[in-house]
Order: sequence, then C-alpha cells, then structure tokens
Amino acid sequence: MADEHHALTRAFSGLGGLGVDEPMLVSMVAKWRKQPEKRSEFRRNFPGFFTKNGSIEKCEDEFVRRLKTEFSRFKNTMVLWAMHPWERDARWAHHVLHKSHPFTIILEVACTRSSEDLLGARKAYQTLFHHSLEEDVAYHVKENYSKLLVGLVSAYRYEGPIVNEEIAKAEAKVLGEAIKSEGSGKLVENDEVIRILSTRSKLHLRATFKYYKGIYGKSIEEDLGTELCLLETAKCLDSPPKYFSQVIDEAFNVRAEKATKLALTRVIVSRADADMDEIKEVYEKQYGAKLEDMIAKNTHGYYKDALLSLLGQ
Repeated sequence: MADEHHALTRAFSGLGGLGVDEPMLVSMVAKWRKQPEKRSEFRRNFPGFFTKNGSIEKCEDEFVRRLKTEFSRFKNTMVLWAMHPWERDARWAHHVLHKSHPFTIILEVACTRSSEDLLGARKAYQTLFHHSLEEDVAYHVKENYSKLLVGLVSAYRYEGPIVNEEIAKAEAKVLGEAIKSEGSGKLVENDEVIRILSTRSKLHLRATFKYYKGIYGKSIEEDLGTELCLLETAKCLDSPPKYFSQVIDEAFNVRAEKATKLALTRVIVSRADADMDEIKEVYEKQYGAKLEDMIAKNTHGYYKDALLSLLGQ
C-alpha cells in the first residue's frame, strides 16, 4: 500500500512528462477500482496537490492545469479519477454553465447521483466558485427549462423503499393531462410537471412511469417526443444504466460533436465505482456488443488501457 501511494505521489508531483510511468498508473486504476477510500487516503496524504477544504480534498487549480499536460496521453482521465467525486461534479457543472454547453451534465449530476452526493457536489461548488450551483443555474440558463433545472439541482430526494402507489398512479394521470394540454415547448414550464420530477423519489417516479404506460399505452418517453430536456430527465431518473449506455454509444460516433465524444471519459470515470457493471450489461443488451470491445475498438494507447481498467478489464 505504501509503495502504491509513493508511486502515485511521484507521478502527481510533476515528476512526469517523459518520465511518467503509464503502465503503473493504469495498474493503479485497476487495483483501486471500487475502492474510493484508497483515493481519499491518497488525497489526504498529498497536501501539495490536494488541500482540505470543507468536506473535500480540493485539487489545486495550478496543478490541475499542469497535470492535464503531464497526463495528456490519458485525455484527462487520471486527473478526474483522482479528484473527489463531489469536486469533479462541481467542476463539470461550472464548466458547462460558463461555456454554453448543453444541459446534459447538469441533468446527470442532478438526477443520477444519490441525495448525499448531489448535496456534496453543491457544497463543493460553493467552496470552489463562491456561488451556489442553484443560483448559477438560474442566472446562466436562459432557456425555458431553467426552472426545471433549478428544481432538479436543489432536490434532496427520499431514498427509502416506500412508495405510495395511489399517489404514484394519480401523478401518472397528472403528467398525462399535462402532456395532452400543454402546447409545444410549454410542458417543461408546467409547475406540476416540475414538482413531480424534481421532488419525488426515484422509486416513486419509476412507479409513476409504469402506471403512465399502463394508462396511456405508451411510455412517457415516447409521449415526451421533442421535449428534449424533459425526455433526458425522465431517462436519467428512470434508468441511469440505460441512459448512460446511450450516452456512451453516441460518443463512439465518428461524426459526433466534441462535447458528445468527451462524454465517454466523463461517464466511465464517474460511474466506475457506482453502476458500471449494470451499464455494461445494459449496453450489450441494447447494442449487441460488449462495451469493453467497443472501447478497445474506438480508443487507443494508455487512454484505452485506463478506460478498460475502470471497466474492470
């Protein structure tokens, strides 16, 4: 364990460049897979790069910039892997809010993290940027889905096993009536739709979506059609593995935009300790190919090796 920490510290101390031991770094990713406590200990024992700030060990901005160059062959994977997950989510959210990127990352952070992890990301955001995530979403997002996004990032959802089936069924009807009555582009501003999607537990929403299909004969995703923000929200809340499988597959498209391709790194790094095994199963079922084979086919070098290690290969 001491040798592992020493090797990582040497690499992250800037003794890299041509001297970076890429095979060692890939090996560490594999050894420490699903062991976030080891990365936490590494951050605590490396004050030159990580500084204790509130509830996280914050990466120093100067080192982040330098290591992106040092570890360029990993396409930022190693820097993101070493970060505290809350800081990582906060930095991703801040980047998209200030670079006019699509809302997708905000939805991912708000809808696929646990209540504690979303709260942690919001705390990290305040520590890093001296604003709340909620106020920045409200200020920077000018589209009509701003209110929905504010509700989603502000949520602290119940995560217990109890679902009131009667309420879930009644709210399926509320959603159905809203979809029928609201004009194009207005549904995302509907107060009841926002209330249901931004406050109910994920188990409750899955029950609601099940009742919706039973009542109307189609999934809610089918009926949302071109309501892209609501559609992505429903997908994230209903089945994160299915949602992330789609995001990954779109990243493999050679004609995809840069932001879409970058999602491959984001998803693999952020889900490696969470639900990557489920994502792999769902991906193979949806697309008829093993995820590890697709990564091996579409990436190369130490970047490929790092991603495959995060997958458990």
